[in-house]
Amino acid sequence: MLTSTIRTPRFFQLHRIDDAALADEAASGLLRQRAAVPPKFFYDALGSRLFDAITELAEYYPTRTETAIFAQHGAAIAAAALRAVGPAPLMIDLGAADCAKAARLFPLLHPGRYVAVDISVEFLRQAMGCLQREHPQMDLTGVGLDFSARLQLGAEITGNAPALVFYPGSSIGNFSPDEALRLLREARALSRGGALLIGVDLVKETATLEAAYDDDLGVTAAFNLNLLKHLNRLLGADFDVRQWRHVARFDAAASRIEMHLEARQDLVVRWRGGQRGFAAGERIHTENSHKWTPADFGGLLRRAGFADVEHWADERGWFAVFLASG
Repeated sequence: MLTSTIRTPRFFQLHRIDDAALADEAASGLLRQRAAVPPKFFYDALGSRLFDAITELAEYYPTRTETAIFAQHGAAIAAAALRAVGPAPLMIDLGAADCAKAARLFPLLHPGRYVAVDISVEFLRQAMGCLQREHPQMDLTGVGLDFSARLQLGAEITGNAPALVFYPGSSIGNFSPDEALRLLREARALSRGGALLIGVDLVKETATLEAAYDDDLGVTAAFNLNLLKHLNRLLGADFDVRQWRHVARFDAAASRIEMHLEARQDLVVRWRGGQRGFAAGERIHTENSHKWTPADFGGLLRRAGFADVEHWADERGWFAVFLASG
């Protein structure tokens, strides 16, 4: 009797999560002249669930708009990608989370190998176990990596063939233009002559942008304020969430949404080894989300070294999926 062999996903943890280093980073940010904490501190267990809830909100258009672009143009996108990377490609998924976005493209791309990258392989184990049962012959690899600092994977993980690097969801907007250029150059090197498929949120009217980051139900406010509870655990701090309010605004000159936490009153926050006073109205900057025009983001991709750039957008021009190769 012939039996089929079910592969087992491989896992590599390239990033060591160091609570002491994270605490030092957060404390340093709080002590800056203009306090700022990186958005990665949003994502404790509750923060991750709150973000999932945000993607279901009526005001939060990016997730469903990107999904609609793939539903309408998926065949054309896949055909263009396969022309760039060849059949049965290696697919490298950045910020893979539950791997669902990449898995929806499997019927169109038919990848031979799939590498899922997230900050910890523990986030990936259950999702990739399910994925392996659905695709028993596919070569699956999970990689724990904080690619916001540097995107590099060794040949022992990816091999040497051209790859399709997949970065959906508009997370590129969390990087400044200079940081985004660095990441795009690293993505091009990682593709080894293949291609990059990336989701990008586009410039639109201010009211739509600000509503997406300040919804009527207050879910985004809860997501932002939960960062303070995360800092309390990490730093041994005494933030009182009731003393802070969520602020989101679009800075047209910088073409970005900014999220802040604003002190409702004069207060002092203490933590192990430090403290800081905040005046009423003083803010902690928690996130930027840059918005692009198609022409400007296409230019950024060309500056990163890609020769061929095309994109697909929704009918309103709110969001775009770019394919860059060469």
